Amino acid sequence: MEDCIFCKLANGVIPTNIVYEDEYVTAFNDLNPQAPVHILVVPKKHYENVLSVNYDDTIISKIYSAINKIAAKQGFDKEGFRVITNCGENAGQTVMHMHFHILAGKKLGEHII
Repeated sequence: MEDCIFCKLANGVIPTNIVYEDEYVTAFNDLNPQAPVHILVVPKKHYENVLSVNYDDTIISKIYSAINKIAAKQGFDKEGFRVITNCGENAGQTVMHMHFHILAGKKLGEHII
């Protein structure tokens, strides 16, 4: 999408501090972190949310592969972390481009909200 900020960030149109990048996804620090580590993993191709992904598309496995690499590289793979994606406005999705939040760096507890 032409006016999607995450498309622009993920594809280098708008510069950002990239934590990880491959041919499918870009990951960068969230501008409004909710934990000491708060990284967004964003596919380069536009998907509105998880409902937009076809069952035969491999993007979800590419995203989870990136999350594994980021966790190992950042060093929080052993201490634990949380992965969240919101689907729609009622779930708190504010940018309508599918993205995954990685939260780490403190004990998050078992409650989601």
